[in-house]
Amino acid sequence: MLILNSKIPGHSSVKNIIFDFGGVICDLEIQRSVDKFKAFGKPKTEDTASQEEKDQRFEHLVSTYETGLITSQQFRNEIRNYYLVPPSDQAIDDAWNALLVGIPETRIGLLENIRKSYRIFLLSNSNDIHYLNFCESLRQVYGYQDFNAIFENAYFSYRLHMRKPDPLIFKWVLDTSKLIPSETLFIDDTLINVQAAIELGINVYHLPEGEDITSLFIKQ
Repeated sequence: MLILNSKIPGHSSVKNIIFDFGGVICDLEIQRSVDKFKAFGKPKTEDTASQEEKDQRFEHLVSTYETGLITSQQFRNEIRNYYLVPPSDQAIDDAWNALLVGIPETRIGLLENIRKSYRIFLLSNSNDIHYLNFCESLRQVYGYQDFNAIFENAYFSYRLHMRKPDPLIFKWVLDTSKLIPSETLFIDDTLINVQAAIELGINVYHLPEGEDITSLFIKQ
């Protein structure tokens, strides 16, 4: 049996664990998507904005998509309309999904083991294109139909119309799954998300870059 090691805050009282997905369960390489979008070529009109402004515009588009305020087709159209030579839906999906490297077998094994000792949940800022991609990978590689076959509940921002670090999404998960904050651990690789959970009395662990969640558990 695996249990949380002693470096985890509140480890002895934790009964429930909420995992982030990207960067915690699934490995990401964002540069792979960046490179594919660059390969689409020049913008339709000259874009004199700074790189920071371009990044902010794209982050706003992603945030809108990840809270379910626009559809996948609207997201694709926003991307397509930026380029002089419009990429196809499939090309956009391929570029957008390129950042999803995959879920190592050791992490699937970990989740299968620790769910015997803890109630485990998934809370991800995500979108429909990514969801369909990693569910298909989950089926092909590990034989699971979806994430609810591994976790007690899997919560995705685009379905809830809320996105981390909004405190409301944490409150919704706590209330819906009837979790006591002091008995709950939230693991995320993004500091602002962890800070939001702390404010609600949830135990947290900010996963540093390069650390694997398998190191957070020990054999009893």
